[in-house]
Amino acid sequence: MNLQITAEELAEQLRSPNPPHLLDVREVEENAFAALPNSTLIPLGEIALRVDELDEWKDDDIVVYCHHGIRSLNAIGQLRHFGFTKLRNLAGGIDRWSTDVDKAVPRY
Repeated sequence: MNLQITAEELAEQLRSPNPPHLLDVREVEENAFAALPNSTLIPLGEIALRVDELDEWKDDDIVVYCHHGIRSLNAIGQLRHFGFTKLRNLAGGIDRWSTDVDKAVPRY
C-alpha cells in the first residue's frame, strides 16, 4: 500500500461503498476553521493518550491528514507503533484538498 494518497484519489475513495476513515491530527482551532466531512479529530500531541478511541479502526483503511502533510506523517509513525497498518497520508494535507478538490474549504 502506498503511504501517500492524493486529494483526488481520496475524493474518489470517499465516494466508494467502503470509504476510509479520516483522522485529522491538527489542533482544535484549525479543525474548527476547516475540516473534511466525517473526520475524527485527535490532535497529534494527544495520539498516544487517545489511541484507544481508534481501536475499532485497527483493521480498517485510515487516511490521516493535517494542514500540509507533515504532522500526519508523524501521527502515522505513532499509530504504527500501536499496531495500525492500513494507514495513508493525505499528500499536501487539507490545503491540497482545498486547492484540488473542494475550493469551498477555506485555506489558511
